[in-house]
This record gives sequence, C-alpha cells and structure tokens, in this order.
Amino acid sequence: MTSPAPSRHIALPGTTNFRDLGGYRGHQGRSVRWRVLFRSDHLADLTPEGVQALHGLGVRRSADFRGAQERRVDAYAWDGLHTHALTVEPTVVQKAFALIHAGGSLTAADSVALMQETYRHFVRDNTVQFAQLFQLLLEDEVPTVFHCTAGKDRTGWAAALILEALGVARTDIEHDYLLTNQFYQRPAAMAARAAQAMPQDILDVLWRVQPSFLASAYDMVEREHGGMQRYLREVMQLDEHALHALRARYLQG
Repeated sequence: MTSPAPSRHIALPGTTNFRDLGGYRGHQGRSVRWRVLFRSDHLADLTPEGVQALHGLGVRRSADFRGAQERRVDAYAWDGLHTHALTVEPTVVQKAFALIHAGGSLTAADSVALMQETYRHFVRDNTVQFAQLFQLLLEDEVPTVFHCTAGKDRTGWAAALILEALGVARTDIEHDYLLTNQFYQRPAAMAARAAQAMPQDILDVLWRVQPSFLASAYDMVEREHGGMQRYLREVMQLDEHALHALRARYLQG
C-alpha cells in the first residue's frame, strides 16, 4: 500500500498561500521532491506557531522578491532563517494605483493588460533576480521558500521557471500557478483600504491570477529568446551541467 502524497497547500499560521512544489512529474519521469521547495505569500505575519511550523518543515532559507518599500512595511527576521532579498519592484501595479489616485480611469480590461505587461517585465527587466534564485538553489539543497507579497506573480513566475528547469509539463505548471486563486486570501485591512481606492472588478484582476498573465511571459520568452530551453540556458545561466545538478538535487531517484 502506497503512502498518500504530502499536502501541497500547508496551513502555516500567518500565511494563506504557502505551498510545496513537490510531486509534479519532471525530467525522465522523475517527480519533484517533496518538502524542499516551497512558494508562499510573505512571511512577516507568521505567528509563533507559524514560525515553529516553518522550522518543523526544515526551511532554513528564504528568497524574498518583494520591493524595498514592501520589505520595509512588512519586515521579518526569524531565527534560523537566512533571507536573501531578490528585489523586484511592483512598478506596473503601482502605476495602476497612481492612475486611480490621480483621478484617471481604469477598466478591468486595462488591468488585465497591465498585469500582462508586469509579466513581460519579469522576462525583460528582472532576469538577474530570477537567475539569482537558481544560483541559491544550486549552492545546496537546504529547504527553501521563495515569496513575494501575495505569492502569486513574482513568485508564480519563479515557480514556473523552476518547474520548467526540472522538466515539468506546461499543463502542470499552469495548474500550480492557478492554485493561488484557490488559496490566497487578502488580509482584511489591506482589502478594506484597497476597496476605498479601486472598484472591485479591478481588484479582482490585480489580486488573482489568470492564464493570460503567465502566457504573456511565455510569449515574450518565445519571441525574444527563441523558447524556454534557450532562455534557461542563456539568460538564467543554466548550462547542461547546472541543469543536471539542479535535477539531481530536486528530483527523486
């Protein structure tokens, strides 16, 4: 009798979108190892029980994709957790809020276009930060969590790149990406403030994920770099030796 797979979504007190990347079938049919790669919303609201649970998972390293202001507002420093700032500023979404505050108009369709542009920025303007994540993962196999604020966009693209490097099918990558809509819960205070500034249909775009967001990043990879494998090799600096090392470390068997 086989043991049930570990839970993908982990109820870590102080987060809502903490998930394990394990279990997806990757290169040569080998599955991604459980309990070594985690994605999450930010960790600043972890309760003492949440911190204890994080340690219980063996997580000793975090990669924080939040912008400088986001880190100042919601800072964290947990004993036993070595944090790396891989700063990706949320510039496009900031433009949306600035436009509204200035009295401009923004439709839900405009918001979708802004989010698609955000993902193109990841591919075009934030390559260094995502490549740094791979360098961390290649240093050693200490269980690692990577996150941004909500764990959906910057984190979603990072997860897609990792799973691509491990040979996971695109359909499984999109499935993992869309799980955010099932698990992420906006903090009540944040939701109340935002509701005073923006219509709900726009907030539903900005605070959820859609397949077209991820597809816009893939389209740019294809258009400007000739495909994901070349992008991983030439931009993420994962040559055959690095890919082999990554797969040996994070795939089973």
